[in-house]
Amino acid sequence: MAELDVDVALLSLGADLPWLTGYEAMPLERLTMLVVPAAADRVPTLVVARLEEPRVERTGVFEVVAWDETEDPVARVATLASDARRVAISDQTWARFVLALQRSLPSAAWLAASTVTGPLRAVKDAEEIAALRRASAAADRVAAQLVAGDIPLVGRTEADVSLDIGSRLRSEGHDRVNFAIVGSGPNSASPHHDGGPRHIQPGDAVVCDFGGSLDGYCSDITRTVFIGEPPPEFRDLYRVLQDAQAQAVDAATVGTPCEDVDAVARRVIEEGGYGPHFNHRTGHGIGREAHEDPYLVGGNCEPLAPGHAFSVEPGIYVRGQFGARIEDIVVATASGPESLNKVDHDLAVVEA
Repeated sequence: MAELDVDVALLSLGADLPWLTGYEAMPLERLTMLVVPAAADRVPTLVVARLEEPRVERTGVFEVVAWDETEDPVARVATLASDARRVAISDQTWARFVLALQRSLPSAAWLAASTVTGPLRAVKDAEEIAALRRASAAADRVAAQLVAGDIPLVGRTEADVSLDIGSRLRSEGHDRVNFAIVGSGPNSASPHHDGGPRHIQPGDAVVCDFGGSLDGYCSDITRTVFIGEPPPEFRDLYRVLQDAQAQAVDAATVGTPCEDVDAVARRVIEEGGYGPHFNHRTGHGIGREAHEDPYLVGGNCEPLAPGHAFSVEPGIYVRGQFGARIEDIVVATASGPESLNKVDHDLAVVEA
């Protein structure tokens, strides 16, 4: 905050608040906001609705101010930040509160809190990496069931399989299921397909991308399976994809710019003849949130640092036919990239 000349950070919805305090605000119309002054002699204060106050664990590093239903919480926050010239506010704070605070602090300049917290959260310490390992191992156990053919697919709807995968994530220790994408047949060519009523059938490629939260940290893994004997054109597509994913992981070394990792995956896919069919970035950071800094995408020149954790997940999608994606969570370390996901990357063929 001092380096960026930020006088106060106002942290509400999103991952910054639980990252700093252990308390996750419910997405309510009632304002919860941590006021963090840059001045070392001022104590951070959590402004929270009185009915939510019992959920707050006192850690001794911040004070708690509870407001009643007839009070104006924005006024409370504005008083605590009254002398601020530059204010960093949580990216996910509801617009109604941002606008009210701007009216209450008309002389302040505003910026996104991620400008301050993003680079700090992006570098995980040993405890955070251990939490990511636990989450990834739990997701791996579900992915292993998928590629082994132990999760029934044929004849079931995508929605049903999605619910099944979510249930298995919880059984393996996840506290929360964040998503369970299941796209089959032509739907496998839609990277973020919303699993629906389509019944999975022989001859389908099935892309399953799923993850959740365990002990506050996220998992995220994608594996693709094929129902029955894959046609030669799909095997060729998958061969190129597998090579692209492996080379991108190997390229994710400390000091390498994020965009260069993306470029490696993109080059392999372009040389394989599928360039137009890779339509998203190669990866995203992961931690308290499923998507956070750093992002492996063209234009991001930030070099990878020890402790950066991110996905490597190129995909190839031939619209109207089929698609495939392979995704692992990777940590940049001084000794090289460490893949947290260990499930086999070969094309999994399950019985029709």
